[in-house]
Amino acid sequence: MIVKEKYLKSAKLNSLSGSILLFADKNSEIKNINSLLNSSERNLLKKNLKNQNKKKEIFSFDISHNQKIIIYSIKNNKNSYEKNGAKLFEFFKKENLNKVYIFGDTIEDPNINKCLLEFVHGMKLKSYSFDKYLTKKNYEILNINILTRKKVDLNLIKNLSAIEKGVNYTKDLVSEPGNILHPDEYAKRLTQLKKIGLKITVYNTKKLKKMKCNALLGVGQGSSRGSYIVTMEWKGNKKQKKPLAFVGKGVCFDTGGISLKPARFMEDMTYDMAGSAVVVGLLKCLALRKAKVNAVGVVGLVENMVSGNAQRPGDIVKSFSGKTIEVLNTDAEGRLVLADAITFTEKKFKPNFIIDLATLTGAIVVALGSEYAGLFSNNDNLSKKLFDAGKKVDEKVWRLPLHENYDKLINSKNADMQNINYVGGAGSTTAAQFLQRFIINKTPWAHLDIAGMAFSKYAGSLNSSGATGYGVRLLDKFVEDNYE
Repeated sequence: MIVKEKYLKSAKLNSLSGSILLFADKNSEIKNINSLLNSSERNLLKKNLKNQNKKKEIFSFDISHNQKIIIYSIKNNKNSYEKNGAKLFEFFKKENLNKVYIFGDTIEDPNINKCLLEFVHGMKLKSYSFDKYLTKKNYEILNINILTRKKVDLNLIKNLSAIEKGVNYTKDLVSEPGNILHPDEYAKRLTQLKKIGLKITVYNTKKLKKMKCNALLGVGQGSSRGSYIVTMEWKGNKKQKKPLAFVGKGVCFDTGGISLKPARFMEDMTYDMAGSAVVVGLLKCLALRKAKVNAVGVVGLVENMVSGNAQRPGDIVKSFSGKTIEVLNTDAEGRLVLADAITFTEKKFKPNFIIDLATLTGAIVVALGSEYAGLFSNNDNLSKKLFDAGKKVDEKVWRLPLHENYDKLINSKNADMQNINYVGGAGSTTAAQFLQRFIINKTPWAHLDIAGMAFSKYAGSLNSSGATGYGVRLLDKFVEDNYE
């Protein structure tokens, strides 16, 4: 179902046909009702309200053969209008409604305009579906007509629309099957983002070999597809010297390599590129809303396959940083991709900070489930900013420890380090500890392990089942609050 909105200044109830939404406060009272309804309509409404279960959040009743009144009682979610909008969308969908009039001035909030726009924002986020490969598509449209005497904030509409497009693009990328969105196709799609103002640079396999990005190339060498680093630059602030840097793991399909994954649920490994998709969605969002910052997104794109040319357990590779890595498990491949991407980003762009995102470890799902992303960082200030932003948009992060004592678990006798901890325990921490070694110049850095957040078998508050788009709204809020 596609949500389309229109903003109207006024209309009389008796002139409308369809469904009419009114907001009730915690006392089941409706604000500004006298200016909207005549006395007989108010009496009918009062009678129906009296007969309803006040504990029910959303309820409706017919007042004529072509009019339905919907009451949404907002009681405890004062600061979560996006979630309220998502709940409304679910109700409209269940009731098969296609035209709704929302009397916005009945909202009990001083900033009615912002609330209304966030309501629609929540509806749009919740309405996403990936039906590209269905031969029979349902293009049903839900027309939302918002009636309010307040002036519409066009700038806020633009910003929220940019977030929606960024989140949905991330979801589209994560939802694509591996035979379609392989590294070659992914890199090609990213070049199309030039048209929205991003500077795109593609480093292909040949260039990466010259650059000696052997950690990343080792992961992709078993595939018939190419391996890439793609950079996306947004320059929205001429005075800002150091860009904000975001790095994403883009393993388009992960078989585990020779350290083969179990067959069950391997089809889900198309979303092992979700970290890169978040970076892409964020940069698209920043460009569309003309964010007043300089930002760079860097993604490492590979396919981890099994073949006669695949990387073997026990191989030793020399990374872009010059540090050597003993590959004891080819299924611990994401950290190899990020190792080269992180050092490359730090050396080339000399950024203010680096935040990397990856579906990196199953251990983080054991620790935090699907409620929080794991946060690891070498900088307390950066960590706090991410935590605060996540709390505001309900894309939560939880900080976990890094400590030099964990280094002994990834030290190798044959190379500078090994890519797994054979002793056991602290799987997510040792993975982050590994990544930290590729921050060469003490750049503030944070790692977000989003393995439990990027994809969901069940629907969330603002998304349907499947790709969640987690991270785009978090990082956009982080940028908006701290760097614009």
